[in-house]
Amino acid sequence: MRVLVVCPHFEPDVAPTGVVISEIVHQLVEAGHELHVVTSLPWYQHHQVEPAWRGSLVRRETTEWGRITRVYPFPTDKTRIPARAAAFAGFTALVTLGSILQRRRPDAVLAMSPPPTLGLAGWVAARLRRVPVVYNVQDIFPDVAVEVGALANTRVIKLASWLERFTYRRSDTVTVLSDDLRRNVEEKIGPDMHTPVRVIPNFVDTVRIRPGPHRNSYRSDHGLGDRTVVMYAGNVGFSQPLDLMLEAARELRERDDVVFVINGGGSARLGLEQRAAGLDNVVFVDFQPSERLPEVLAAADVHVIALKKGLARASVPSKLYSILAAGRPTIASLDSDTEVTRVLDESGAGIAVAPEDPTEFISAVTELVDSPERRAEMGESGRSFVERWVSPAGVASAYVELFEDLIRSR
Repeated sequence: MRVLVVCPHFEPDVAPTGVVISEIVHQLVEAGHELHVVTSLPWYQHHQVEPAWRGSLVRRETTEWGRITRVYPFPTDKTRIPARAAAFAGFTALVTLGSILQRRRPDAVLAMSPPPTLGLAGWVAARLRRVPVVYNVQDIFPDVAVEVGALANTRVIKLASWLERFTYRRSDTVTVLSDDLRRNVEEKIGPDMHTPVRVIPNFVDTVRIRPGPHRNSYRSDHGLGDRTVVMYAGNVGFSQPLDLMLEAARELRERDDVVFVINGGGSARLGLEQRAAGLDNVVFVDFQPSERLPEVLAAADVHVIALKKGLARASVPSKLYSILAAGRPTIASLDSDTEVTRVLDESGAGIAVAPEDPTEFISAVTELVDSPERRAEMGESGRSFVERWVSPAGVASAYVELFEDLIRSR
């Protein structure tokens, strides 16, 4: 089977969605399929195209398993909405051209969102070649952008919502990560349309990510020593209320046995660093290479997941499953009765608190910092739970089965 994959990031880019789709592609390759990936030039870590990839709008690579077409992503400041919209348009135009200007006809198309415009690019490519398109939704857009205030213009919101529904309704199948997202998408598709929505959760690689020693080179590199490490690792954006970490650090600033680590980058990091001035128990670390992920996860005693109020029904932080695989407990500050809270409740691998509530968050941090025995129990419970979770091969197999069903139905 030949599959065209349209995605925002691909290895060596370090974006979480890039890590996910890269592993799915490799699993499809191992199963004997041919792939053509159309994506951006690597740019996520520093919000600009990496030096080694500059100098061209489009770069093409031939691999043992197929081809990769990388196009210029037009990086822009997320707060400049008109410029960002223009960047999306330019990027989508290049992705669409890269998707349709290929000699060999694919058997199916897999398009990944966000950004939602890639769903449109995938639909155009599939329509021209008369093949099915599967639209994979990692986060619901524009819901997330509206909730964090990145989108406020009513005309822009209406246009984005129209594009969202247009793409859902014209896809052969929409895949999402959880039942929360499935219900969200089904409501927008409406009862008069019949696009199926299927839950295919993101995988966790329990072979690669395993419980490891707390004392490792990551701790040495960043002067963490033997202190109890409370860590947030991931995108530092407007969706993540990481001032909670600073509030907890202020509360525990007199304790020399605790340190708070924010590992990652994003639009909100500079402001956080400014607000953390004078807090000696807060350490900021840049994104680490993907091969170092197991070591980063192992270095923490407690991991943090945080989403602003209202976002957990439109977004699923896939980092949860990697944390569980590493055998570390989680404090999750987000909406109740959503995917993350249900997993923590079922697995016994952490504590869920109300979103953006510093009092509850600080209480949970203090509870786990002061109880290494409970941390160990939660870590073991999480590891045991996630060993039953979907593997990378299992997720790829689910997509192959879906493609084959859609091709047969045509």
